[in-house]
Amino acid sequence: MSEIDRLRKRLASGKITRREFVSRMTAMGAAAAVPGAMFSAPAMAQPNKGGHFKVGVGAGSTTDSLDPSTFLDSYMQTAGNAIYSYLAVVDYDGNAVGDLAESIEPSADAKSWTCKLRSGVEFHNGKSVTPEDVVASYRYHMTEESQSAAKSLLKSVTDTKIDGNAVTFVLSEGNADFPYIMTDYHLGIMPSADGKVVDATSGIGSGGYMVENFDPGVKTLLKRNPNWYDDSTAHFDSIESLAIKDVAARTNALTTGEIHAMDRCDLKTVHLLKRQGSITVHQSTGTQHYSMPMHTTTAPFDDNNVRMALKHGIDREAIVKTILRGYGAVGNDHPIGPSQKFFNADLPQRAYDPDKSKYYLKQAGLDSLKVDLSAADAAFAGAVDTAVLFKEHAAKSGIEVNVVREPDDGYWSNVWLKKPFCMCYWGGRPTADWMFTIAYAANADWNDAYWKHDRFNELLVAARAELDEDKRRGMYYEMQEICSNEGGTIVPMYASYVSATSDWVGTPERLAANWDWDGNRAFVRWWKA
Repeated sequence: MSEIDRLRKRLASGKITRREFVSRMTAMGAAAAVPGAMFSAPAMAQPNKGGHFKVGVGAGSTTDSLDPSTFLDSYMQTAGNAIYSYLAVVDYDGNAVGDLAESIEPSADAKSWTCKLRSGVEFHNGKSVTPEDVVASYRYHMTEESQSAAKSLLKSVTDTKIDGNAVTFVLSEGNADFPYIMTDYHLGIMPSADGKVVDATSGIGSGGYMVENFDPGVKTLLKRNPNWYDDSTAHFDSIESLAIKDVAARTNALTTGEIHAMDRCDLKTVHLLKRQGSITVHQSTGTQHYSMPMHTTTAPFDDNNVRMALKHGIDREAIVKTILRGYGAVGNDHPIGPSQKFFNADLPQRAYDPDKSKYYLKQAGLDSLKVDLSAADAAFAGAVDTAVLFKEHAAKSGIEVNVVREPDDGYWSNVWLKKPFCMCYWGGRPTADWMFTIAYAANADWNDAYWKHDRFNELLVAARAELDEDKRRGMYYEMQEICSNEGGTIVPMYASYVSATSDWVGTPERLAANWDWDGNRAFVRWWKA
């Protein structure tokens, strides 16, 4: 294949932009050979049907199950989004939009939500999808004995009502974000009988792909559902998903052509992948962030002046450059990611400022400060190095950070939530309410800073039930400001999802940032180039 043909193929599959295409063709002296028709939308991104797509996923376990209530990581999440239909999905702009639900309408107080279902949708076994299947699938997660991670998400559901081809969820309190809960990867719709799910482990859904073979922790083989209702997705004939946890093995498999795509690229060597003309590296910065919670119930972190001194004592730009090698963005001491619609872009970005750090120490009545910081790479890859860099940065402010290297084994049970200052990781959540509720609300089980703020908690409840987006935005902007200036957590950086594909694969020009793997929907969104 000539270089011109290769560039044309990459343009058609969305691998490069029009500007990049013209620039490279001009550099080769071949700009005149570019027909105008190549820039039409169909020529740019018309997906092809067919092909056997092979991927290497850096996750998976021999204990995995096709029961969606058990899905833990990206290996089963990507497969689940291909096998099952969901009432709603998150689109590229971060909105929750109907999937199996043709429409989703709230009551005036957001205490009930009515989903009108698509007609004519079938499960893989030929059974029609009914409102009764939707109700049974949701109630499967709500039983007393359920161990589903979605159980807590549905705790506000007090009743479900069926009217024709529509299902109404009745809530105990208003929740303007309930459609986002419908997008949770545990909530795939399954066949039911007599009000109960028939067999949650069968892998029978109504998604774009059917299970042909499932070998937990090793391989999942899927084939296209011939009765799939959305012709604009599910383009591959079949998909082979391989659990390859070792990043070197995944990288080698991609470079040798054994697989067509991989996730979780090694940031230390990703530049080598970029040098290969047949491989594209993708970067999406969304809600994934690394944090440093301080127990606000424990001295000296119970003094906000101390917390502000520490927040000004870390060089965020240097950490993004050194630890993430540029694959991320600086954080601003709150958990709402730049890809989310209520992200407060107007909030001044906190910068490294030893003088301000010293000022806040004086406000706390201190000339110097010594703190222990617990760290292990179990928190995130590079957590120990991040702690050491922070130690160097903070020293200029008169703060001595003693990095306590904790064992990787048992870090989440023995250090997180127990040691007063530690390194932490959050994958983030699709909405501000979801993230704030699970980790920043006064009584949240995962409030790892043990932080309580009356105004914040008042806004949290009010914003949840507010359907006016402008009013909600104002509330969430204020909440981010409160977190940044008075919260108990340092959020120095957002970490990008970094994946790579060969030229065999066609992808949208921009990938979703709400999860890895194009929002965990690569199997249904991508195509053979």
